[in-house]
Amino acid sequence: KIKMVKICCIGAGYVGGPTMAIIALKCPAIEVVVVDISVSRISAWNSDQLPIYEPGLDEVVKQCRGKNLFFSTDVDKHVSEADIVFVSVNTPTKTRGLGAGKAADLTYWESAARMIADVSKSDKIVVEKSTVPVKTAEAIEKILTHNSKGINYQILSNPEFLAEGTAIQDLLKPDRVLIGGRETPAGFKAVQALKDVYANWVPEDRILTTNLWSAELSKLAANAFLAQRISSVNAMSALCEATGADVSQVAFAVGKDSRIGPKFLNASVGFGGSCFQKDILNLVYICECNGLPEVAEYWKQVIKINDYQKSRFVNRVVASMFNTVANKKIAILGFAFKKDTGDTRETPAIDVCQGLLGDKAQLSIYDPQVTEDQIQRDLSMKKFDWDHPLHLQPMSPTGSKKPVQVVWDAYEATKEAHAVCILTEWDEFKKLDFQKIYDNMQKPAFIFDGRNIVDVKKVREIGFIVYSIGKPLDAWLKDMPAV
Repeated sequence: KIKMVKICCIGAGYVGGPTMAIIALKCPAIEVVVVDISVSRISAWNSDQLPIYEPGLDEVVKQCRGKNLFFSTDVDKHVSEADIVFVSVNTPTKTRGLGAGKAADLTYWESAARMIADVSKSDKIVVEKSTVPVKTAEAIEKILTHNSKGINYQILSNPEFLAEGTAIQDLLKPDRVLIGGRETPAGFKAVQALKDVYANWVPEDRILTTNLWSAELSKLAANAFLAQRISSVNAMSALCEATGADVSQVAFAVGKDSRIGPKFLNASVGFGGSCFQKDILNLVYICECNGLPEVAEYWKQVIKINDYQKSRFVNRVVASMFNTVANKKIAILGFAFKKDTGDTRETPAIDVCQGLLGDKAQLSIYDPQVTEDQIQRDLSMKKFDWDHPLHLQPMSPTGSKKPVQVVWDAYEATKEAHAVCILTEWDEFKKLDFQKIYDNMQKPAFIFDGRNIVDVKKVREIGFIVYSIGKPLDAWLKDMPAV
């Protein structure tokens, strides 16, 4: 009788939760346990209100939970019983010390590795699932082998390529699954064991196997290439506004070239999310450490253009409104970094809101999935702090007349406002009754569309002054140039 394979995943976040849910769904013969030291997070996974919002996730979890999918805080027990241990913990950007602002902070990774070494009584395959800088696997391997007590460990790199908002579909039908391992007999065997898990639902030709470093670097490279496309089109959007070209038309024409293709060519207020900036900073750091300053500089520029795009947006808002937004009510529609997720990590909304608050604006914010607590916390946090544990983060500041109000619908947010800034492309924003919004706003009424989702012609006819990224400017905006 073949012993049932047991998988344990350390870390119950955006990667660990959905990935393990799909493995459980597709591999009924495998027992899957997700462990985390956070009691509140595990309780949420065991409740009706999951800790993350992802279309389709609820159904999968409810179908498997209690059968072959479990969520537990008993980390030691489940890690020691597992055959395959996925490590999916945070790798935030260091905020101090060597490599601060660029290098990844491997504190959580290292403590996970030491814990695995402490509790293991049988051989294990340890799978690196979080995005980590190249050579992490080697560090983890050292910790495990030096504490091995005669147990054999094989380290694999299996980076995730999930996009938030479509994670379940990305897991069910991945473009590719990447597994990197040591090119030794034991390494090949471990790679095969993980391949066998994915082969339950992923076609063979989509499971790529590489050496350890290639797998780690491919993840950073993929994210850097994607972010670079966004920064490239955003750089073009500034030129379009200056010349009267239309960035959507330019992007469409460029995207028709099959070598370039249409994806990731949407101009916007900037990219966000937990990976792009972090991974590129990581890449920059690795290039610098390897004596490649020109390469580091090239990738740094991708982030600089992203920051420029956000500050350009804020400048446009302030310049259009007679060079001041002091005490003006500005409605912010959307705070998550993109639609269909409640995730606010590195969302461009943070920089835009802070820029407007810096000029003393009164903000009224509405997002269908982000809580008031989260928004207040994000706006009072220092850069890079979002990825560190909650207890290190500032409490929401309590002011008398709060400059930031969080409300529960778009009409409430826009009532009596001078301007509307659309910062997330939620589908519901396309269906808003803009006539009703216009009637209840101060005049002149402005729309600053950071995601190019409104029908510009229609809202102009209603009477709005509209700024759409990379689109020909209203006469009004030409007369009030952003400095």
